[in-house]
Amino acid sequence: MRTSLQVAFLCLFLPLTASAQYIDTVWSYLPAPGQFINTPTGGQPRSVFSICDGVSGLLSLGAFGGSVVFSFDRPVENHPDHPFGVDFSIFGNALPDWSEPGVVWVMKDENQNGLPDDQWYALAGSDYFFSHTQTGYRVTYYNPGGDEARDVPWTSTSGDSASIRTNAAHTQSYYPLPDSFPSIGSDSFSLEGIRISGMRDDRNPIRERSLHRAFGYADNRLRGKAPYDYPDNPYTLERENAGGDAFDISWAVDSSGRYVDLDEIHFVKVQSAMQADGGWLGEVSTEITGAVLVSPSPGWEGCMEILLIRDLPLQIDTGRHQLELFYFSNGRLQALPEVDWTVSQGDAKVDEHLVLSVLSEGELQLRASLRSNPDIFADAITSVVAPTRIHSFGSDKAIAVYPNPLTDVLYVRGASGRGLALYSLSGICLKQFRPQTSPALLDLSDLPSGVYIVSIDGAAGTHRIKVIKR
Repeated sequence: MRTSLQVAFLCLFLPLTASAQYIDTVWSYLPAPGQFINTPTGGQPRSVFSICDGVSGLLSLGAFGGSVVFSFDRPVENHPDHPFGVDFSIFGNALPDWSEPGVVWVMKDENQNGLPDDQWYALAGSDYFFSHTQTGYRVTYYNPGGDEARDVPWTSTSGDSASIRTNAAHTQSYYPLPDSFPSIGSDSFSLEGIRISGMRDDRNPIRERSLHRAFGYADNRLRGKAPYDYPDNPYTLERENAGGDAFDISWAVDSSGRYVDLDEIHFVKVQSAMQADGGWLGEVSTEITGAVLVSPSPGWEGCMEILLIRDLPLQIDTGRHQLELFYFSNGRLQALPEVDWTVSQGDAKVDEHLVLSVLSEGELQLRASLRSNPDIFADAITSVVAPTRIHSFGSDKAIAVYPNPLTDVLYVRGASGRGLALYSLSGICLKQFRPQTSPALLDLSDLPSGVYIVSIDGAAGTHRIKVIKR
């Protein structure tokens, strides 16, 4: 708290050179490790000054979990006259093919003590309801030591681990230095939040891509033009007004994912939402340049519906694949209405359970349209290849799973004495095994057709492979 209160005090005494509709006070800055941390370019405590009273600063939050908490000089109203229903906008440094999304949280000053010590509510953006989004994801970062750039190892409570990798452009320590961030442990520290997968495309290492999310994340869309208090419609792709990322307080959900109704909020938290490496661009880390309240504008008009297909992998096998399709109205998830599908391959189809069946290789384009209003649609594109019949697991070359797709029986080679489990796509454990022979024969005849995940404990860690049951 010592660091947070000190930063808040300093911001309150900044000269007011701009309208009070911008950030007025920064309450805390708790970055995760990253390439900009400990640099004057957006990664030191004094960098918080740059995001006050304007939208042209720069503050890096580092890798997953890094955060900043701020407020305006007055409460943010959930006002019906705000264009497109949004109440404030946050600006970052997104590029045409590069998004570094941050989850946004809001808090109402319920106890009226003027401090951000009440309940945080996440604003449920487009990816919040995806099956692979992880709430309560907790990461621990470990200080590699030294004042120069060294990879920063991390582990998570989900069992995955890696490092925040250094690059030649930034040679300082990526781990937050104790003299600048005394509330951060000198050996290690942990951060918790909502992790989204996003969509990375690293097929061309010279042109790394991190695709934009549909709506509801900071540092996701490009900046537009002044005046910055008149937002773009978050539910369309057009950049016609201020740009940046606009947020509706009505997207707020509690810890169980239920929508809550807030008439106003007093504090905003932005937190890096991805844990991903961007190659030569460094880690995927949310940056913000400022925020602004939206001004009322009675009589506004705009499309408030969006249909969304969860990102398809860049490449899929022929066979069956479970799709995820969502319908939002005013940014809130609704029951899925009737939709019509069009596909670019004549032998591909999507059934009533959203299972895609595809037999031919090549590019596949999908479109889902509302039957009641075909102008509301979602597109997806992927490349289809013939499946590998035997899948081996990298450094655990002795382990293999086949056939894939399967009918009733799955063989697992090289897993004798190892833990093995079968999961649904929603993460439910359906079967557990510890085979004593190799290859092991797994009878899956009692399971319906669909897509499943096989998890195998290997010498190099836990391996997971998607299998298709016809």
